[in-house]
Amino acid sequence: MMLVRQQIGTVYRLARVGIRSCSSSTKQPPPPEEDESERSKRKPETKLMLRTELFEHVSQKDKRTYIDMVKVFEGRSVHRRNHVEFIYAALKHMEEFGVQRDLEVYKALINVMPKGKFIPTNIFQAEFMHYPRQQQVIIDLLEQMEDNGVMPDYEMESMLINVFGKKGHPVRKYWRMMYWMPKFKNLSPWPLPNPVPDESLDLAKLAIERMCSVDLLSQISLFDTKDVADALDQTWIVSGQSSEQSELLARHQQKPVFIEGPFVIWLRNRSINYFLLKSESNPPAPQDDEDQDDVRNLRMPFVGIGMTHTHQPPKAHQVGFRRSVHEQEDGTIFAICCTGSSTKDSLLSWVRLLERHGNPCLAQMPVLFKFTSNVPDQLKVAASSEEGQQIGSS
Repeated sequence: MMLVRQQIGTVYRLARVGIRSCSSSTKQPPPPEEDESERSKRKPETKLMLRTELFEHVSQKDKRTYIDMVKVFEGRSVHRRNHVEFIYAALKHMEEFGVQRDLEVYKALINVMPKGKFIPTNIFQAEFMHYPRQQQVIIDLLEQMEDNGVMPDYEMESMLINVFGKKGHPVRKYWRMMYWMPKFKNLSPWPLPNPVPDESLDLAKLAIERMCSVDLLSQISLFDTKDVADALDQTWIVSGQSSEQSELLARHQQKPVFIEGPFVIWLRNRSINYFLLKSESNPPAPQDDEDQDDVRNLRMPFVGIGMTHTHQPPKAHQVGFRRSVHEQEDGTIFAICCTGSSTKDSLLSWVRLLERHGNPCLAQMPVLFKFTSNVPDQLKVAASSEEGQQIGSS
């Protein structure tokens, strides 16, 4: 009996070993371990590709298409997973669709967020940024609105409160924007239309009016180069000059004057070049360095003490000319203009038109170009007034 039991035990042991060997041989080798860096690179790329495909592969890029794609994302799933990635992709492609200054589009993106889930329930969640990624994406959305000059309204406040509650960081950002943006919106003394016109002529009129507002007697004139004989460029010229500037130009006698530019002025998100008709640098104005509170040299003419002022007239009785606002340290500004082509020929036409309209003294003055940057028609840049290229008198 003992031998039989030993034989049965041996058979069972052999059978177990065979089963183990067979099962181990039928197992497939484990897949090679993927590098963590490759995995981390692959995941965001696929997510970003899924989100940006909606905006990249679109033939007609306008506001209606943009809103339709937002609605498509909202209707895909009730839970709206990956909404953070979608909003970042939507913010990235706003300029391509021309909706970066549209308040309705920003509201549509905020409406993508699930309601009620991200509202903090205690002070610790409120202060330590409950659901940080979701709050940060809306803060970035509000930052983009601020960069583009889009002011939110009260409806957006209720939308943000429904998503994050009154203690959420995006709501605090909204309150800061509503405090400061109305102040800065009406701060400039030169209000501009919103949006600014696209035509260069309208931009030039706004720019010249803004720069000439320093002198209330300035007159804005619109010229056409067709009125100038032998003019090569057929374009418009917007010129600004006051009566005081004409008098300063007449007193300049036969000294050379310079056309400097082009300089850039920004009107909201649009820019335009302008040129100045200037003189050489003016000598510094005389400064009175005498300290009136110095008691070491008292002047008492009634008693006869400290009569040092008898050698020269008192400062209060000296006659001096007060400089006008057009007389700066780097030169006197005689006129300012914007041209449609910003070329040398259009500036020549501007000088001839100024001579015809109240500045006959320009006929005896040499006019020199002094450009600060590249100009059309391959003109040379003059580094200083001595190196200016004389264009002759007209």
